[in-house]
Amino acid sequence: MRRSEPDLQWFREPDDPAAVVLVLHGGTQDSLEPVSRYGLPVLRLVPFAWSLARARRDVAVALVRYAVRGWNGADRSPVADARWALEQVADRFPGRPIALVGHSMGGRTALHVMDDPAVEVVATLATWVERHDPVNGRPGLSVFLGHGTDDRITSASGSSLMARALTAKGADVTLELLEGENHALLRKARWWHERVTAYVMGELGRRVPT
Repeated sequence: MRRSEPDLQWFREPDDPAAVVLVLHGGTQDSLEPVSRYGLPVLRLVPFAWSLARARRDVAVALVRYAVRGWNGADRSPVADARWALEQVADRFPGRPIALVGHSMGGRTALHVMDDPAVEVVATLATWVERHDPVNGRPGLSVFLGHGTDDRITSASGSSLMARALTAKGADVTLELLEGENHALLRKARWWHERVTAYVMGELGRRVPT
């Protein structure tokens, strides 16, 4: 059966969380095929979701699974799905700060939706950046951009340019370029999981102390 709607896969789901982390997986340039729960872009983000879920018991963590695999040009398919997820969180947990963690197309999606005022922390990895993508930086927003120098799918220079643009808009930006790392971030996978978890939970901790 073909799935035509996005959904949320919860890795930690407290009744009254102090904050919420939404994890955004990658995809492809053009495809209307439904996203498989066991597709590689989804599976690559599962260790990040579990690492974040183990870090704090009072922070909810969910992976956003898009309706279709592709960005699909002007349709920007995953952007609508991410905004849907933000609405779900706002309805269920109003007023909680939200962090976004995205890889590749998921990183690009995060860049597009982090204008939502509830989003206070963003971590994007191996991010797909295009020239006309929005620069949604603002004072009070914390952003981490990580990229491998051996990435042959997306360009580390795109993350560097976005880091500078976001900083110019007043965001607090951390850029880390890891020598020899590839697009899947598997050569030093554990380091990435730990680094992103420490960054996200550290920034959320400044807003909602334990």
